[in-house]
Amino acid sequence: MLKEKIAEIKRSIDDVCAECGIERSGVKILAATKTVEPSRINLLPDCGITLAGENRVSEFVEKRDFVKGIDWHFIGALQTNKVKHVVGKVSLIHSVDRESLADEIDRLSKKAAIVSDVLIEVNVGEEASKSGVLPEGLDKLCDYCAQKSNMRVRGLMSVLPKDADERLYEKLYNLYAVRRGGAFDTLSAGMSGDYITAIRHGANLVRLGSIIFGQRT
Repeated sequence: MLKEKIAEIKRSIDDVCAECGIERSGVKILAATKTVEPSRINLLPDCGITLAGENRVSEFVEKRDFVKGIDWHFIGALQTNKVKHVVGKVSLIHSVDRESLADEIDRLSKKAAIVSDVLIEVNVGEEASKSGVLPEGLDKLCDYCAQKSNMRVRGLMSVLPKDADERLYEKLYNLYAVRRGGAFDTLSAGMSGDYITAIRHGANLVRLGSIIFGQRT
């Protein structure tokens, strides 16, 4: 069943890429694995998905030693005191939204003699209930992070409002496009309910949970 679901998702992405003239190989699927047990996550590589992301540090710590063949990302809000549990253990942190978090990622990365790849999370819908830097603060945070020697900004991430107007997707893409180039190459947007719209508007990394695994418990 999992393989069939993923094959159907891939066909839908193929279709939207063909429709929009997008290079299919440039769009990646990340499985959002909140509440999903390791035994099911371990099925993903055989279905052609090797990227997975966790929203909660505690759940990531519990699972990671029981999962094989997966390139882990951290996709949830990250508390500064929990950075130590993800630096050096995930290949991409999606949720940098403040200077203090950037400082801690850079500090611990320097201590580990690594460079951590991150995305800046932008609250493009300006929702009070969501994390992310507001669009008007994005330049300042990007410039701040660019000064860090042990942290590399790879792009932007956003969780758009439910049933968002497509103009918000356009706004997010425009924020990304003016900075795109070199290592700045990733726009993480789109989840189970809106990934087709996100791809149509330039997202190249989509985070899919319930459409792969079913509704969460």
